[in-house]
Parts: sequence; structure tokens; C-alpha cells
Amino acid sequence: MFQIISLVVIALLTAIDQFTKYLIVSSVKVNGPMELIPNVLRFRYVENTGAAFSSFSDNTLVLTVITVIIIVICLLLLWGRKINSKFAEVCLMIIVSGGVGNIIDRIAFGYVVDFIEPMFVDFAVFNFADCCITVGAFMLIGYEIYDLFKSRKQKEKSE
Repeated sequence: MFQIISLVVIALLTAIDQFTKYLIVSSVKVNGPMELIPNVLRFRYVENTGAAFSSFSDNTLVLTVITVIIIVICLLLLWGRKINSKFAEVCLMIIVSGGVGNIIDRIAFGYVVDFIEPMFVDFAVFNFADCCITVGAFMLIGYEIYDLFKSRKQKEKSE
């Protein structure tokens, strides 16, 4: 049952990513950038052949292989019930969905469609899948740090 629930969550978040990219390709790619909040946020169509912040540009095959390996490891951890925390499981589901969303683009087009552009700061253009990966990873890191301190405190109390 857990595998089905995790697949549904991953599929739902991946579908949101793909749907937002479809909307951007069918509107912003055709009509040009769309400013949502003046001088704060706009949608701008970008074809990213690299990874975060366009690093490793034109290395689609390498990035695809690395992403697939990370997705497989996360799924094995999830479905092998190696994680003892529901929160950490949710974090992995969010990370996997972002990876799958970007893998679909890399395989289908040879690049990832990015479109969210913060205008108030010099920052990379990104997409919903990137948000999932980043939020999931930060949540997981935060949880692991919290758990580390909690375990250390419990160990000190028992001594």
C-alpha cells in the first residue's frame, strides 16, 4: 500500500511539473516573457541543457544518468522501507518527483524547460521540479540535523 501511495504522490507532483511546463511552452515560448509581479517575478522560457544554475551545460547524458541513479537509490530506500520517518519518506517522494520531472524533459527534448525568474535578485531561472528537489532536500537535511541533535540529547540523558 505504501508503494502505491508514494507512486501517487510522485505522479501528482510530476504531473504538476509537466503541466506547468506545457503551459509555459504553449504561451510564454510563443508570446515572450510574462511579468507576474512587476520587478519581482516573471515567467521566461529557457532551455537549460545543464544542471542547477546552468552548470554542466551540454552534458545531458551525464546529468540524465546521475539523476536516474539518484532516483533509483531514493526509490529503493523508500520501497525497501529503510527510512524510519514518515517525514523523511515525504522528503524523498518530493525529491524523486522533481528528478522525474526533469528527466522527462531531458529524455524528450535534450534540455529542461525552466521558466520561473525572480527579478529582484540575480538568480537562475528554474522550474517546479527544481523547487521540489530543493525543498525536499532542504527539508530532509533539516530533519536529519534535528534528528542528530535529538539523538545526541537522548544519549546524554541516558548516560
